[in-house]
Amino acid sequence: MIFKILTLFPEIFPGPLKHSIIGKALEKKKFKIKTIDIRNFAKNPSKNVDDKPYGGGAGMIIKPDVLQRALNYAKKGVQKKNKVIILSANGKRFNQKLAKKIIQNEELLIICGRYEGVDQRFIDSNSIEEISIGDYVLSGGEIPALILIDTCVRLIPEVLGNSNSLNSESFDNHLLEYPQYTKPYKWKTLKVPDILLSGNHKKISDWRLKKSIEKTKKERPDLFKLYLEKK
Repeated sequence: MIFKILTLFPEIFPGPLKHSIIGKALEKKKFKIKTIDIRNFAKNPSKNVDDKPYGGGAGMIIKPDVLQRALNYAKKGVQKKNKVIILSANGKRFNQKLAKKIIQNEELLIICGRYEGVDQRFIDSNSIEEISIGDYVLSGGEIPALILIDTCVRLIPEVLGNSNSLNSESFDNHLLEYPQYTKPYKWKTLKVPDILLSGNHKKISDWRLKKSIEKTKKERPDLFKLYLEKK
């Protein structure tokens, strides 16, 4: 899969994506990252990409004509199944279900906003889907882009090395993941639950499901409601 990122700060990438499991996948070319500097498509000598908002207000807005030239360049010659998104606090909430839809594409174009946002006409005229990683405001779309890419890459076959890892992760089936334990068996005054040492896979599976349900009900009642509806 190819991730094309339209940004004012291409030097941010790949950043943390070049480390650990995701970094190994990048080295093995399980996915690619291509950055496109939005500023290169400003035609004025000072390379300004933004201007004051009509109607007044704080901050600056990225111009639609600059973004359009950058997007046209990014889409030039693309024949793969692709999707264009913009990361925005106004967008649809990003989750595991949406990530699974995104990786069905061969190429994802991610537009990273900055300042007070981008001209709405650019979004509307290109029918771009807006996606948010949460109900808070960040300085730009670059950090959300890193989060989105990490989430999606984990879903690419063979990236994790063990396909079973995906089957028990949080948010699958609307449940948070069960508690995990490792050596030493006794730490401080706490011991690993005996059921996990029983060797009885059926009982372990039942215990883990029970703990997932308990945790979800306590920490994320919104997800627990979806779990009950699905049952």
